[in-house]
Amino acid sequence: MSNTYYRDEPVAPSLDRAPGCPFDPAPALTALRAERPIARLATPEGAPGVWLATGYGAVRQILADPRFSSRYETLYHPLMGGHLPPAPVGDLTGMDAPEHTRFRKLLTGRFTVRRMNLLTERVTELTRERLDVMERQGPPADLLDVFARPVPALMICELLGVPYEDRDRFQDQTRTLADAGTAEAAEAQYTAFAELGVYLRELALAKRAQPTDDLLSDLARGGELDDDELGGVAAFLLSAGLDTTANMLALGTYALLRNPAQLAALRADPGLIGGAVEELLRYLSIAALGMRGVREDVELDGVQLQAGDTVVVALDVANRDPAKFPDPDLLDLRRATAGHLAFGHGVHQCLGQQLARVEMRVAFPALLARFPGLRLAVPEHEVRTRTDPTQVQGVISLPVTWDRR
Repeated sequence: MSNTYYRDEPVAPSLDRAPGCPFDPAPALTALRAERPIARLATPEGAPGVWLATGYGAVRQILADPRFSSRYETLYHPLMGGHLPPAPVGDLTGMDAPEHTRFRKLLTGRFTVRRMNLLTERVTELTRERLDVMERQGPPADLLDVFARPVPALMICELLGVPYEDRDRFQDQTRTLADAGTAEAAEAQYTAFAELGVYLRELALAKRAQPTDDLLSDLARGGELDDDELGGVAAFLLSAGLDTTANMLALGTYALLRNPAQLAALRADPGLIGGAVEELLRYLSIAALGMRGVREDVELDGVQLQAGDTVVVALDVANRDPAKFPDPDLLDLRRATAGHLAFGHGVHQCLGQQLARVEMRVAFPALLARFPGLRLAVPEHEVRTRTDPTQVQGVISLPVTWDRR
């Protein structure tokens, strides 16, 4: 198939997932992957070239190749009809080297074995505390609200050193940030984001004046970041580590409840949890879409991309590529998942992925052990899931019940 064919026949695939299939990528994108793993997207006349990469090999190469930029201002967003504004200060996802390298080295050096061990202990304690709350309140319960969201929110508090007296307010604001769907919710999110930004900058300044034993204090003590950068990094860590992990816990539980054989296998052998987490990450791929700007002309899979073009990478579709993962639409907790792209790939691979793994490896077995009869409290078709493909994928709520002991 020639490059001319690709360029002369842009596509406009639906990004909608099939009804009743909340875990699967959009069928139109799956079909496109089989036909054209890199395809040109239809855009308004005069817009720069926008491409969609759905094949595993192509997506992995794009994420690792320095000829593709992560800077937001290089990206033409086909749904918004224009280029994105520059990234906020401290947002590593919108930077390239050398700026990205400077921030990345500072943060990577602070994710020490000692801190991860300490955080593992706290994940275990916080998980037990939230399960106690859930049990005391009794069934039914919204798993997202009472368990899946508070655990990572409280862990972010631990990581940043949020004082205990501020944590209830902090959790309320982060809960607002994660709400979706209505204009009122969007307005409340804007307000909560602004208030959290002010709070985190003030917290960063307080850590500089009087450091404690937490990652934000380490960064403040080091002196490599100015006040705006320090507050920006705190906001970045919050945004990167909260909604994603909360929805992995909730949507992952939902996936297990809808796959009883896999759920039974994990209950029978908790030692499967390491591989189970990786398979759930691959299978769900909740951060479904990413973008890169083309820095210079480059040929990829026989397609010529030009400097100034934008590539949308469909991580969820790539993680279901049968060329990489046999029977990819099956949830198989014993699957070999090495190389999955749920955390991205290359220099922008998720910085907090090890903490996310710790949270999931602790939370899933603890939840299943505490409530052996855990099940949906409503029919499957009544579970509300997020439908905006540009958002982190997940549930709006997950009503569950269990047998009282």
